[in-house]
Amino acid sequence: MAKILRHMFVPMALLACVPLGTPYAHADEGMWTMDNLPVKQMQDRYHFTPSKEWIDRVTKASARLALGCSASFVSADGLVMTNHHCANECLQQLSDKTHNYFQDGYSAKNPAAEQRCPAMELNQLDSITDVTDRMQAALKGKEGEAYTKARQAEESAIEKECAGADAKTWRCDVISLYHGGRTALYRYRRYQDVRMVMAPDQNTAFFGGDPDNFNFPRYDLDMAFLRVYENGKPAKVAAYLPFDAEGPKDGELVFTSGNPGSTEREVPLADLEFSRNVTVPFVIDNYSALDGALWQYSRESVAHHQEAQERIFGIENSLKVYRGRVPVLADPKLLDAKAKSEASLRDWINADEGRKKTYGDPWAKNAQALAVKQQIFKPYIMLEGSFGLQGDLFSYAKLLVRGAYERQKPDAERLTAFHDGRLPALEAELGSIAPVYPDLEKTELAFSLTKLRQVLGADDESVKQVLGKAAPDDLAVSLVNGSKLADPKVRLALWKGGAKAIEASQDPMIVLARKIEPQARALRKRMDDEVAAPSRQATEAMAKARFARDGVSSYPDATFTQRLSFGQVKGWDENGKQVAPFTTFAGLYDRATGSDPFKLSKPWLDAKGRVNLNTPFDFVSTNDIIGGNSGSPVIDAQGHAVGLIFDGNIHSLGGDFYYDESTNRAVAVDSAAILESLKSVYKNQALADELVKGHL
Repeated sequence: MAKILRHMFVPMALLACVPLGTPYAHADEGMWTMDNLPVKQMQDRYHFTPSKEWIDRVTKASARLALGCSASFVSADGLVMTNHHCANECLQQLSDKTHNYFQDGYSAKNPAAEQRCPAMELNQLDSITDVTDRMQAALKGKEGEAYTKARQAEESAIEKECAGADAKTWRCDVISLYHGGRTALYRYRRYQDVRMVMAPDQNTAFFGGDPDNFNFPRYDLDMAFLRVYENGKPAKVAAYLPFDAEGPKDGELVFTSGNPGSTEREVPLADLEFSRNVTVPFVIDNYSALDGALWQYSRESVAHHQEAQERIFGIENSLKVYRGRVPVLADPKLLDAKAKSEASLRDWINADEGRKKTYGDPWAKNAQALAVKQQIFKPYIMLEGSFGLQGDLFSYAKLLVRGAYERQKPDAERLTAFHDGRLPALEAELGSIAPVYPDLEKTELAFSLTKLRQVLGADDESVKQVLGKAAPDDLAVSLVNGSKLADPKVRLALWKGGAKAIEASQDPMIVLARKIEPQARALRKRMDDEVAAPSRQATEAMAKARFARDGVSSYPDATFTQRLSFGQVKGWDENGKQVAPFTTFAGLYDRATGSDPFKLSKPWLDAKGRVNLNTPFDFVSTNDIIGGNSGSPVIDAQGHAVGLIFDGNIHSLGGDFYYDESTNRAVAVDSAAILESLKSVYKNQALADELVKGHL
C-alpha cells in the first residue's frame, strides 16, 4: 500500500532522484502514457490490439485522488472505486464521538445519506498535449536562476491558457517526461464534491496487518466507494468500467490504469548513492521515532487512538517501503549494471566530437548539483520540507504566509504551486472543514521541534529563531493553544486579506511562519537554482543522448500522471515453492485467529454460512505498479473492472529501481470478492447492482 503522506511529504527535488527513462522495456515491464501505448508489444505478446474506443474509455474512466491515490469511475452515476487506505483520511474526518468510521466502516443507505469528504478532490484526465518545443525554446541557453525563472514563467503561461477563465473546473499541469526529453500538458476535470458511499471496517480492509503487508497470500478487502457530485446531484459520466462478476482467470491478460507516483529506474549512479547514504537513512530514522511517539499517544485514550490511527497507518506503511529500499540500494548487481550503463553512454558521447559538443559532460554537472544538495540537505528538509515543523496548523500557516508573498508577484514569476491555475485548489484546502485535533497537533509539533534541534544543533541560528528560550514541548503547547487556524473561516479570511492581513496577524502560527519564511525561501531558491535546474539539464542531456543512440521506444518514469500497465494473472516461484495467484473466502476464514491482526469483524463471522467459500478473494498479476497506483482498477480486454489494486508483494519494493517479472507482483482485490461481500456480508444489494449494471 502506498500513498503520499500529508505534511510528511518531502518535495521531489529533495527525496526523488531524477530518472532518465529506459531504452527498451522487456516482458510486462512499463508504465506507459495513454498517448503512447506499446501496441506492437501487446500484439506480439498477447495478441491484443486496443481500439481507440477502448483507450478513450479507459482514459476517461480512470481518475486520481489529489492526496496521492488512483481511482476509477464504475457507474454512470459518478460512483468511484478506490482503496480503503486511500479513503482513510475522509473516514477519520467524518468520524465523531459516536462513530469511528475508520475502524468500524461506513455505509450510506441511499445517495441522500452520502456524506461529503471534507478535504478530497478527484481529477479526471481530459487531454494530453505535447508542449516540448515550446518549453525547450523558452529554456534554451538558460542556466541556474535564469533557467528556473524561465521554466516557471513558461509553465505559468501554458497552464493559464489551458485552464482559461474556469480554473475551478479545470486543472492543468505541465509535466516533464523523459526528464526533459519531452514535456506534456495534462488537463484534468476537477471534482471537489466527493462523498463517501461505502467502506468496510479496518480489520477487513487491512486483514493481516503489518505481518501480511507487502506479502501474499493476502485476504484484504481494501476497497472504498465514493461518489462525485455536480450541483448537488450525482455526476453523470459517459465513461466508466462496469464490473465483471466472475473476476479474472489464471493466465488472463489484464491492465492497470493508475497514477504511479515516481520511479527511479534510470537515475545516475551518484543519485542512487545519495539516496542510499543520506535520504533513506534520514527518513527511516525520522519516521521510526515519530511512529513511536504516535503509538504512545494512541494508547493514552480512546479519543487519541481515533485521532492518530490514520497517521500511524500511513507512517508504518511508508516505513516498510523505505526499509525495503535499503537492500535494493546496496545490491551490487544493480549498482554494477548502473555503472556499466553509464560508462557505455559516456563512451558513446566521447567517441564523437559533435556529440561531445552537443551533450557536454552531464555527469560532471550532476555531480556539482549533488554537492550543493549535500550541503543544504538537513536545513532544507527540516525547514522547507517541514520535517522540523509538523502538523496541520503550521502547514496552514506556511501556506498562508507563502501564498500572500507569491500572489503579490506576476503569475509568471511565482512558484509553480501558486500559479493562478492552482489557486482554486489551495483555497479549497484552506476552506476544508476537516477537523484539527489539538492534542495530536501538540504531540506532532513538539516531536518535530525536538528533531529540529537534534538535527541542526542547538547553536544553529534557525533553531534559536524558532525555539528562542522555550522547550519544544512548551512551545508546541503555546502555539497550538494560541492559534485560531483550526477554523476554516479564519484561514479563508487571511487568504482573502492577502499580504496586509498576514503582516497584521498576531496568530502565533502565522508569526512563526513569517519568522522562518526568509530562510526557508532562501533554501528553496538554492534547491531550485543550484540543484534542480542543473540536475534537470544534466539528466535531459543524458536522456537525449540515449534517445539518439537507442531511439524512443520506452516509457517515461512515473510522475503521478495516468499510466497503463499490462500483464497477466500469474503466481511465482518462491524458493522452489509455487505461490498460487488466487486466495479464496475459505482461506480467509482459515487464516482468522480471533485476535488482531487476524481478527474478523462480526458481519464476517455471521456471514460464514451464507458466503460461497470458493469465491476468489485476492489475486496477483505481473502488472508493473508502484506507489500512487493504490486504488487503480484492474481491467480485462473487454474494458470491464475485474479487480482493485491495493498493494505489491515483497519483491515489488525494488520496483522504484527495476522490474523483475519473475517475482514482482501487483496484489488486487478480486471483483468477485467485492460483489460477494457486498451481497452476502454487508447486505448491500443496491451497491452490488450498481456495479454490475452501471446505474443507481
